This record gives sequence, C-alpha cells and structure tokens, in this order.
Amino acid sequence: MKALWQRRVLILLIAFTHPALCQDMRENVGRSLFADQKANRLGDAVTILVVETSSASNDAKTAASRTTDISLSGSGKVSAKPLPDVGINVGTGNEFKGEGATSARGTVRAKISARVDSVLANGNLLIKGNRTIIVNGEEQIISITGIVRPSDIQADNSVLSFNISDATIVFEGSGIVSRAQGPGWITKLLHWLF
Repeated sequence: MKALWQRRVLILLIAFTHPALCQDMRENVGRSLFADQKANRLGDAVTILVVETSSASNDAKTAASRTTDISLSGSGKVSAKPLPDVGINVGTGNEFKGEGATSARGTVRAKISARVDSVLANGNLLIKGNRTIIVNGEEQIISITGIVRPSDIQADNSVLSFNISDATIVFEGSGIVSRAQGPGWITKLLHWLF
C-alpha cells in the first residue's frame, strides 16, 4: 500500500514539475487539414505568376527660325556721265526644326517557382528563384527575387508578380538565335568608329 502511494506521489510530482508539452499551432499550420498549404517558413516553395506589362512613350518637337535682310542701293551722276549703279543686298537666314519620339512596350508572362530564402522580422518573406530552359541549344534563364507579404499568397500557394515588392525579374537568353539577332563584329566596329 505504501509503495502504491509512493508511486502516485511520484507521478503527481513529475506531472506538476515537468513543463507541459503543448503543440504550437503556428508551427503546424502547414500540416493542418483545415488550413491552406501556404509558404510561411524558410525553405518553403511558392509559385510566382509573372504578369508584367509596361508601356512608355515620349514625343518632342522644336522649331526655330530667324531671318535678316539688309539692303543698300545707290545711283548718281557726275555732269553728263552717269556713275555706275551700286547695289548691295545682304540676307541671312537660319532655320531649325527638330523632332523626336521614343516608345517602349513590353509584356512578360511566365510561371516560376521560388523558395523562401529568409523570413524578415515583420513576417514578410524574402523569396528567390530561377529557372533555366534549354531547347535546341537555346538557353533561357528566368530569375526572380523580392519580398512577399504572407497575406498576398493565394490559397493555391501562388503570388502575382505585381504583389512582390523590390522585385527583380530578369529574362536572359543565349544561343544561335540570340547571336543572329545581334550585329556582327564588322558592324560593331563601324559603329564604334563612326
């Protein structure tokens, strides 16, 4: 009987002196049956939907003109002999017209996965991701970095590119098509000289 009481007292002591191991709900939100599977921790993946459209135009026109005319004429006679007629005309003209226009338009659409590189103190996520696609010797590299608010991540764990702050989106390509689109070395040399 005494041993039974000792065991009960020992169990009660352990139960009250040992800290309770409770579950942190924020830690397991990604594994919950009732919560969306959203990126919220270091290393989590998030899908970026790149939908970027930019357009800019600028027109400038300048016109200036200046005209100057000076005219002098004279005639005379000495006795019966006429003097030769003297005439001077001086005219200057200056005219300038300048026009310039520039226009730029770009549209980018892509879908790329990125990972959470770090979680900032305010809870925002720093994301980084890149994708390399090689088709028939043509290499295309898409890179993206930026900061995402967890509230901007949609239920399907995707975020639109215009919701990424400090976003850097880079599209680069290399290969035979890219080389064919650029000027040759003779053209580059002539542009450098002239």
